Amino acid sequence: MKKILVTGCNGQLGRAIQNEYGNEVEFIKTDMLDMEGVIKLDISDLDAVRKTCEETKPDVIINCAAFTNVDGCEEKEDVAYQANAIGPKNLAIVSKERGIKLIHISTDYVFPGDGTRPYVETDEPAPVSAYGRTKLAGENFVKENADKYFILRTAWLYGDGKNFVKTMLGAAKTHDEVSVVCDQVGTPTSAVELSKMIHFLEGTDHFGVYHATCEGDTNWAEFTETFYKKCDIKTKVNHVTSEEYAKINPAAANRPKYSILENAHLKEVTSDFSMANWEDALDYYLANMPAE
Repeated sequence: MKKILVTGCNGQLGRAIQNEYGNEVEFIKTDMLDMEGVIKLDISDLDAVRKTCEETKPDVIINCAAFTNVDGCEEKEDVAYQANAIGPKNLAIVSKERGIKLIHISTDYVFPGDGTRPYVETDEPAPVSAYGRTKLAGENFVKENADKYFILRTAWLYGDGKNFVKTMLGAAKTHDEVSVVCDQVGTPTSAVELSKMIHFLEGTDHFGVYHATCEGDTNWAEFTETFYKKCDIKTKVNHVTSEEYAKINPAAANRPKYSILENAHLKEVTSDFSMANWEDALDYYLANMPAE
């Protein structure tokens, strides 16, 4: 049976991947935290990565581990660099040494967010935040050190765990009105859909960089209105600009205003798989959302 090592196994994507594969593979679950049935692994420690891979002998590594607190990255860029850059570098080194396929998850934040058309994989990255800088460094380390790798850039990810949808559904329980940014556009992407793309690509040798978001686009305010309507929630959504929102909730990091990614590489390599439209993926998520 194929063995897949998943880092950050208890995050939104890690959980979705395990659900996607089910009993088809043997999972080697790793995380920074002590949990039953999970190997404690700090991917910024090369010796620890080597030791874990020597003992477990995975065929594939899926790296879901990251420092994703965007504002926290501004305050602790050195810590973020260890998780988002050195960690992927170590996984890449060991994947090459042992002939392991590596799937690494990256982000739309590697781009400046000032585009006027969807970003494709060949567009030049130019991050404007510490999170984006550290994630881009991780991408580059993977390219430099791994042979058999997939880098998947995703955006606006939500799944089983803390996420924007759950936060706003919670806010609706105690607020008659909420203020949500309307001038940042992108594509809400379900962890379920991303895990399907990972599953598809993992079974191929179409290595390289991929954009991996659901189809279509929206803005944060319209996204909120959409799932409020689907859940029959009457809370009013006030559309505000990023500048207006910053006066209410100051943030340390720059957010990209344009985060639409085109899954161009995926469409080049196959017609057998495509990501769902973001509204269809949202319907599935809401229908299957775990109870609190």
